[in-house]
Amino acid sequence: MIHESLAATHAVVTLDVPLPDIFWGWFVTMNMWAKSIGTGLIFMLFLLLRKNSSEMKGLRTLTLIVSFIFMNVFLLFTLADLHQPFRMWHIFFYPHWTSAITVGAWMATLFVAMEFIMIVVMIRKENCLLTKNPVGFFDKMLFWLTLLAIPVTLYTAGIMAEASARELWQMSTESVQMILAATLSGSAAIILLGGSKLSDETKQFFGAILGLSALLAFIIYMSEYIFGGMKSEEVTAILAHVKGNGEYSTMFWIGQWVAYILPMLLVALSRVSKSNSLLSLAAILAIVGLWVVKHVWLVIPQLLPMS
Repeated sequence: MIHESLAATHAVVTLDVPLPDIFWGWFVTMNMWAKSIGTGLIFMLFLLLRKNSSEMKGLRTLTLIVSFIFMNVFLLFTLADLHQPFRMWHIFFYPHWTSAITVGAWMATLFVAMEFIMIVVMIRKENCLLTKNPVGFFDKMLFWLTLLAIPVTLYTAGIMAEASARELWQMSTESVQMILAATLSGSAAIILLGGSKLSDETKQFFGAILGLSALLAFIIYMSEYIFGGMKSEEVTAILAHVKGNGEYSTMFWIGQWVAYILPMLLVALSRVSKSNSLLSLAAILAIVGLWVVKHVWLVIPQLLPMS
């Protein structure tokens, strides 16, 4: 930062100096990607409980363990990206509740703690001290965990929207994209985890969620891609990095094809041919492609100098 004092008014003028490199890199991409899978799995597990609880057998503990792992990956990369990671404890002992990071850290910690308790209860079914009905306890806790998953997956959109002079990151669109990322990756992950435990009908149900999530997310990205420049000159300059011969054009379209277009086509083909293999392929592509999509959208606004 450059400071200059004006003698007449005793005001201090602060000028932003352009950062020499991308400030939020792949660590933050891993953060958002892992969080989407972790919360998305909880959304899908709750839907499975409401749709056909008999198919939950064998999936309660497995799904929650996978979600727990991805949520801890999310927390790990969040911590690693901080400039002072060893001061993370200040968030819990000296919290500032006006900060999206503080609120998000508390919610994510509570989320992971609830998952841990539910996993322990299911593993120690016979000798559980907390309850005599582990499955009933799990299903009741799942409802509250699903409610908490909504703000946990949304709060990153708030952090991005708070970034000054980053016109591309609007709270309204980023919030929708965060939810769609969770439903896309969550439905894909539960299709892969469910395997033979899920009936063909249930797999097609989650396949429909995957396909619809991909369609809606693709429409929003294309709307930004085509009409985003009408917002401001800044957005026009940002989108130039993914249009024409822009340096991120190839990566942008790889992400759109792998995360959205191909999964949509494969889901449609799987419904016609009743092929679980095509549905599994769609799920794998959606999870892999989501990382690419998130990374491009995270990086390109940072390529525009702020001064």
